Amino acid sequence: METKIATKFTIGTEQGIDDLAFITTATAREKFTGKIPDQELEDYIEVNFNKNALREELNNLSNQYLIVYVNSEPAGYTKVTSKGIKPKVFEHKTVIRIADFGVLSMFNDPLVVRSLFEKSLSISTMQEVIWISESEDSSYLDLFESYGFSRNSNITFLHKSPIQLIYLVKEKTIKQNIK
Repeated sequence: METKIATKFTIGTEQGIDDLAFITTATAREKFTGKIPDQELEDYIEVNFNKNALREELNNLSNQYLIVYVNSEPAGYTKVTSKGIKPKVFEHKTVIRIADFGVLSMFNDPLVVRSLFEKSLSISTMQEVIWISESEDSSYLDLFESYGFSRNSNITFLHKSPIQLIYLVKEKTIKQNIK
């Protein structure tokens, strides 16, 4: 049987919310179990990935969620956003952040991961800077770097998580049409 991979924008339908609630929760559990205390993880999931919170996130025009499906099953997701704090070093530039990115381990195939990441990049083409924060032990760091992202130690944030973060940045020059 041929594997069908499709990366789609998530919309606020009941099915879209259900798929997003499932994949965000499952991905968070996979990423953070054993790295942060269980109760902290459950509180994080309850606050950020309940259906009302996700509905609000989808209704915010600064956010875009993508889900990659494998044979119609949610396999991973990403959140691309222009909201939130942006690094001071990019104060006068247009900036977008790939705020969440993950594919469940049972679907961790390079074709699935690339489909999701390339779609994330395709919706970020008009910004001068794309940045990502990812845990220092993430299996995605090499992928991000293979697409032109570089580690940036000039970005610092005070975050309460015990997880050490790596900041990756891709800067580009936007060509202007002159007539």
